[in-house]
Amino acid sequence: MSAVIARTRFSVLDRSRTRAGRPPAEALRDTVALAREAEGLGYHRFWVSEHHGVPGVAGSAPAVLAAAVAAATRTVRVGTGGVMLPNHRPLVVAEQFGVLESLFPGRIDMGLGRSVGFTDGVRRALGRDKDAADDFAAQLGELLGWFAGTSPTGVHARPAEGLRVPPFVLAMGEGARIAARAGLPMVIGDLRRCERMLRGVDEYRSLFRPSPWASEPYVVVSGTVAVAGTAEDARRLLVPEAWAVAYSRTHGTFPPLAPAGEIEERAMTARERDLYESALDGHLAGTADQVAHELEAVLGATGADEVLVTTSTYDRAALLDSYRRLAALFAPGS
Repeated sequence: MSAVIARTRFSVLDRSRTRAGRPPAEALRDTVALAREAEGLGYHRFWVSEHHGVPGVAGSAPAVLAAAVAAATRTVRVGTGGVMLPNHRPLVVAEQFGVLESLFPGRIDMGLGRSVGFTDGVRRALGRDKDAADDFAAQLGELLGWFAGTSPTGVHARPAEGLRVPPFVLAMGEGARIAARAGLPMVIGDLRRCERMLRGVDEYRSLFRPSPWASEPYVVVSGTVAVAGTAEDARRLLVPEAWAVAYSRTHGTFPPLAPAGEIEERAMTARERDLYESALDGHLAGTADQVAHELEAVLGATGADEVLVTTSTYDRAALLDSYRRLAALFAPGS
């Protein structure tokens, strides 16, 4: 086993992707089932995400889904990748995570992002606009203040106040700088844009200020990792998500995942084909040996402490097999 891989934590972010012809409820149940499998395989964390009004994603309420995941597992850390803080009042987020930590002490993470709704309609429904993300640093400070009991309002967040729920910032660009100045762990992606990611990691480390939450920088790199018996089988795992990305860029909506075979037979426009091929490129995909080699390169370049795997595909059995093969690289006995 590679020494650099062995000393790195591996975690899972599942976005509860819906599948064509299947109900959204099934995607949520699949997320909970995958969490149990990931725990047994030795993954360190299992996170869920927040999306609103997206046909292809069932995970719209991450704190609720995290509670279901935590209740179905015993040891894996559970959290969010992430709660989009501009969409919520910080007090409510503190209360939600205070409840989670109270119910599942020592297992809850609070991953926080600065994105707002995917479309103008979603932003209007949330009562937010694109500029809401500009206040992220202040929102983050307010949220952490509810746990510390330092709110100038005189109000106290129950049961959050006094609890330790590790915060993580989902970061690119300004988010990396905010994470560094706040002294918080950072989650950065994606693995396909390695140069941009490296710039973000370097900036984060150079600007990092120790805080009560973290005494030194902690870097989590995130992205798609697909492992199969052959390179071609690993590439087929990427096909459903790649087509969903291409479709969203040409039709304005992110669809449920379709089977790989159906997509490969689809007649695409030139623009769809270009976007689809681009979405297939650059991921860590291949046999176990190939992926191990690519992981060593990424970890060597970034010095990352952890890898957060975000793979989605239509074939749930193939997805689980990929996670098993990956786990065999960092936990050979799994």
